[in-house]
Amino acid sequence: MALNKPFNRGPRLPFKKKEAEHNINQFIRAQEVRLVGDNVEQGVYSLRDALAIAQEQELDLVEISPNAVPPVCKVTDYNKFIYEQKKKLKEIKNNAKQTVIKEIRFGPNTDDHDFEFKLKHAMKFLEAGEKVRAYVHFKGRAIVYKEQGEILLLRFAQALEDNGKVEQLPKLEGKRMFLTLAPKAVKK
Repeated sequence: MALNKPFNRGPRLPFKKKEAEHNINQFIRAQEVRLVGDNVEQGVYSLRDALAIAQEQELDLVEISPNAVPPVCKVTDYNKFIYEQKKKLKEIKNNAKQTVIKEIRFGPNTDDHDFEFKLKHAMKFLEAGEKVRAYVHFKGRAIVYKEQGEILLLRFAQALEDNGKVEQLPKLEGKRMFLTLAPKAVKK
């Protein structure tokens, strides 16, 4: 067995450049376009005139709304346009609130002290604006106590009705019975 032979990985594929997200310049297919942008008189132009205006300003003609009739095109630097779009998306993503779901686990025969202890934690979570998912986990043959688990979860929801509202009533999924609570809207 020869060890000095290089490992053959098959034919090499050429590097594929990522396609543009928008139609630009000569890739625009419409005959007429609605032109917008800085230092441009807005209106409907033929594609040839719009391209001439863009070249005059040494910028690109970017199709920003291809489904409109006629399609809307903007005279701008394409790289700057893409950069600003990514910046806007990132800002929107940062401003979106993440919903945090805290889980609280019970057994079907949870004692009163444990119930009160977990209730206090749930109150803290709801006051902090987080959702709470309480569930009763049935181990082995404890599944025969389904009604007891449901009563426990309903009692839990009733104790928290000042802090939160029930999003999902007790529902059995496999060996767990779930109840979901969301914080009440904060009055401003």
